[in-house]
Amino acid sequence: MAHILDVARTQVLEHGIGLDEAQAVQALRVPDAMVDALLDLAHEVRLKWCGDEVEVEGIVSLKTGGCPEDCHFCSQSGLFDSPVRSAWLDIPSLVQAARETAATGATEFCIVAAVRGPDERLMNQVREGVAAIAAELDINIACSLGMLGQDQVDELAAIGVHRYNHNLETARSYFPDVVTTHTYGQRWDTCEMVRKAGMELCCGGILGMGETVDQRAEFALQLAALEPDEVPLNFLNPRPGTPFGEQQPMSAIDALRAVATFRLAMPRTVLRFAGGREITLGELAARGVRGGINAVIVGNYLTTLGRPAEQDLAMLADLKMPIKALAKNL
Repeated sequence: MAHILDVARTQVLEHGIGLDEAQAVQALRVPDAMVDALLDLAHEVRLKWCGDEVEVEGIVSLKTGGCPEDCHFCSQSGLFDSPVRSAWLDIPSLVQAARETAATGATEFCIVAAVRGPDERLMNQVREGVAAIAAELDINIACSLGMLGQDQVDELAAIGVHRYNHNLETARSYFPDVVTTHTYGQRWDTCEMVRKAGMELCCGGILGMGETVDQRAEFALQLAALEPDEVPLNFLNPRPGTPFGEQQPMSAIDALRAVATFRLAMPRTVLRFAGGREITLGELAARGVRGGINAVIVGNYLTTLGRPAEQDLAMLADLKMPIKALAKNL
C-alpha cells in the first residue's frame, strides 16, 4: 500500500482532492520522524490551492460570561465554578477594540458573545456596534453569537456581517462528552443557514479535549463536508473550574500532525490558528504556520491571553508570509 504522504502528494497537492477519513487517520498517525515531511507537504498544498497570503483577525467579547450552556471546555458557562463573571461591553469600547485591531493590519474583526443564542438586547447591541464600526473603519465585521434562528441569520446578513462563526467544536461521536445542553445537529443547522444566507461561514473547534485520533479524523471530515470558508483550530487550554480543567494540554507533536492533516483534508479552506496554540506549541508555533496555516487571530482571546500582536506579525514577516490586504477581500 502506498504511503499516506505519497498518496496525499498526488491526490491533494496535484489534484486538490482532500483526504478521506481513513486517510486522515493515517496522516494523524505518521511517525514522529515524518512529521516535518507531513508539514512541508501541507505547506505546499496551502500555497498551491490558497496562495501565499495570511489573513489576520482580532476578536472581542461583547457579552462575557453567564452563558447557560455547559460546554465542558468553557469558563464562560454560568454552570461552572470558574472565575469569569458576566459583563457587557459598551459600543464606544467595541469601536475602540475594532480600531486597535485594524491598526495591526487585520482585515477581520469578530464580535463574540457568550450566549446560547442572541436575544433582542444582544441583537440591538450588535446592530449598533456593526453600524458604529462600519461608520469609522474599513474592516470586515464578523460575529459569533451562538445558535441562530432564520430571522436572525437574515438580519445579520442584511446589516453587513461578513462572516459568522459557529464551531462544531468536535466530532459528532464525541460531542455528547463535551456538551449536553444542546446538540451537534443544532449547531450544524445554524451553520447551514449562515451559508445559505450568503455570509461566509467560519466553523472549527478545539483539539485535545480527550477525543481519540479516529475522532479527530472524523471531525476533520465532518468539517470538510460542511464546506466552511474558514476553520479556526483551537487547542484545549484547560480552564480552572470547568469539567476539562484538569486535562493535560495536547502534545506539540500531535498538534502539528493535526494542523497538517486538517490542511490536507481541506486544501482550499482558510485554516486559522486560534486559542491554545501558545501553551500547546510554544516555540513551535512558526513550524505550525509553515504546516498549512494561512490565518491567525492576533492579540488576546475571549478569556485567555494570546501573544502580543506584534510577535505574531513579526513571525509572519520572518516567514515571509504576506498579510492579506482588505482591498482584496472586497
